[in-house]
Amino acid sequence: MNYCAIDFGTSNSAVAVPDGAALRLAPVEGAYTTLPTSVFFNTDENTREFGRAALAAYIDGFDGRLMRSMKSILGSPLAENSTDLGDGSAIKYTDIIAIFVDHLKRSAEKSTGGPISRAVLGRPVFFVDDDPRADQMAQQQLEAAARSVGLREIHFQYEPIAAAFDYESHLTEEGLVLVADIGGGTSDFSLVRVGPERVKRVERKDDVLAHHGVHVAGTDFDRRVELVTILRELGYQTLDPEGREIPNRIYFDLATWHLINTVYAPKRVSELALMRHLFLQTKHHDRLMRVVDRRLGHALAAHAEEAKIGVAAGGETVIDLDEVEDDLRLAFDEAQLIKAGQDETQRIVQAARDTVQAAGVAPRDVNAIYFTGGSTGLAFLSGALAAAFPDAKAVFGDRLASVATGLGIHARRLFG
Repeated sequence: MNYCAIDFGTSNSAVAVPDGAALRLAPVEGAYTTLPTSVFFNTDENTREFGRAALAAYIDGFDGRLMRSMKSILGSPLAENSTDLGDGSAIKYTDIIAIFVDHLKRSAEKSTGGPISRAVLGRPVFFVDDDPRADQMAQQQLEAAARSVGLREIHFQYEPIAAAFDYESHLTEEGLVLVADIGGGTSDFSLVRVGPERVKRVERKDDVLAHHGVHVAGTDFDRRVELVTILRELGYQTLDPEGREIPNRIYFDLATWHLINTVYAPKRVSELALMRHLFLQTKHHDRLMRVVDRRLGHALAAHAEEAKIGVAAGGETVIDLDEVEDDLRLAFDEAQLIKAGQDETQRIVQAARDTVQAAGVAPRDVNAIYFTGGSTGLAFLSGALAAAFPDAKAVFGDRLASVATGLGIHARRLFG
């Protein structure tokens, strides 16, 4: 019984373990069975914190390096590079991923009471869009990280397929389900033939009619929110005295978790300081320099994510930017979120349509859409997907645990 199933997600992660003839999710942070995919290298206390504790330590002001959304680095040129931890030492990004996977593995071992060397790992349909070589490299990097922490027999399963296994365990009749797994980094779709008799099979390749995905999901909505609200107050899309738009790379880097620390490099800070003459409103430059000097980039990204979550089901919120400037507050509502993310929404819906079309199935023949992944909590997004398949029943699984549970079902078939 020495096996586990690891859902290493862009935003949240979980691990499933056998429990007699059944499965359960192992506690991965205190009593929690899911945790934010975050690690904080606390250089003040020479410790590492994971998940909620990592975010809390960062917010509390300890010196160190916070890493989030590490999965999105896989397959990119950045993956094999090193990053400064803030105390003069450096670590490769792939080693950070190994450290996080090791935390999940150790949590599983603590829960089962024994060593684990076999695992099923989830993977998106595409780690990298339109680049098969980079996509293959991403899986190889994740597998190497898993092997480096003691996992010897490793199998991969597509995350939306795993979610279909979880959905299928509750069915009483056969049908076609479009699994919509929309997380933090990717939106993945699979059209799967499911049913109570099919659940008994180990080999399910013939039941997967099509799968497709795009590297667009929750963190892309966060980035859009930050750009059109917070970073506008720092000069994004404003014009210089010649009528040209202020160079925008600094803003895109500030809105991308794994690039934020590159903004603090001394050379970039010096160059940014010399750009003051380009700003018609010098208050924008003052705010931008304050953010860079005080290293507030991750805090701003967190504000954008909180604002998105705050209006996800409708309503409005206020983004408080007191740390940037006293009494700087921005109103934000669902209408602004929908407008900010309309391009991302269209790409995600089109990916769902393309999946069904690739299977040679008419939209009306899809019996159900099974929603899983943290970003399916965005009501406008799940509503847009449901509208694309009006004859399908909308079913919502556990947004943070369905994939891990389905991976566990697959692991039990392989190892149990």
